[in-house]
Amino acid sequence: MKKKGCPLCKAAKAVTIGGAVAVGTLFTVYFLNLDQKLLSWAYVEVNEIFNRKSQDIKF
Repeated sequence: MKKKGCPLCKAAKAVTIGGAVAVGTLFTVYFLNLDQKLLSWAYVEVNEIFNRKSQDIKF
């Protein structure tokens, strides 16, 4: 016979595992400074796009 678990235990286990994955992911991003690396890459890419455009400055 297969043992059935209570729905509350299954939900608690899912929440715990989901929380652990989220905390682990956020810690990895924080520890390796991945957010700033992504933003610095995006900053360089955006600057290249805008530097190629012609500039018309009239005051």
